[in-house]
Amino acid sequence: MKIDLQRVEDAAKELYIRALKVLPPDIKQGFDRLAASETAPTAQRVLGTMLTNIRVAEDTDNLLCQDTGVPIYNVAIGRGIELDGHALKQAVRRGCERATREYPLRSSVVHPLTRKNEHTSCGIEVPVIHIDFIDVPDRLEIEMIPKGSGSENNSFLKMAIPAEGIDAIKAFVIDCVLAAGGKTCPPTIVGVGLGGTSDLAVALAKRAATRELGSVCSDPDGAALEAQLSKAVNELGVGPQGLGGDSTAFAVQIELAGTHITMNPIAVNMQCHSARRARATFTPDGVSYGF
Repeated sequence: MKIDLQRVEDAAKELYIRALKVLPPDIKQGFDRLAASETAPTAQRVLGTMLTNIRVAEDTDNLLCQDTGVPIYNVAIGRGIELDGHALKQAVRRGCERATREYPLRSSVVHPLTRKNEHTSCGIEVPVIHIDFIDVPDRLEIEMIPKGSGSENNSFLKMAIPAEGIDAIKAFVIDCVLAAGGKTCPPTIVGVGLGGTSDLAVALAKRAATRELGSVCSDPDGAALEAQLSKAVNELGVGPQGLGGDSTAFAVQIELAGTHITMNPIAVNMQCHSARRARATFTPDGVSYGF
């Protein structure tokens, strides 16, 4: 299947706008679960305010949050797809720029030294574009994630000693959640990357933090640790917006990779309560949008 790059550009634009305006159903269901179990009156009110914000934003066709974030596009290319990889990346970048200029959106992206803002949501190596391949014929998927600074600023890496074992993982994750406090706009999704190298662990943590709520780690030991840490994190009392309560996180989600016998990399990346994302799927039948 040959991919029309103009349609890719249009989709990249549409996805940025959709992600900023409509919260995925799994996140809304996560709010419902937390609201049903929250016992602290202040936390109940804060969760109610968050739910009102979501409803008003969608009813009035406005943004869920003023922070348009750093734009991330995850591209998955299926078997039999014909395209120019470099041209694909340029099409995604043009779509990102168009969303910012034409909608218009506030550009949150600046040069790291001069702090100059080109007002395109683009810069050196931004948008962040990840390309992977999937074993599905005639299918191209583009996922868009606007990663806000409140969550991204709370990113952590520890090269633990293997002899410390799982206890080191648990302690580090708990310490990170406590250090983040209310700065990540909880309830959060706590993404944990285990293994690999330092850079791979950080990438895995980001993947875990932006995974669909309700999904579980494909590794059974990782899935068991997810459940343990999710329970432990919500016993810390941080609560919504750091004001106390039972609802510190929607979940702790883990991705892992093999690592060296003398290493135990642990990375944590968090997603705020406005866990935004949108997806476009290209098939022979056309382009469809979802989450």
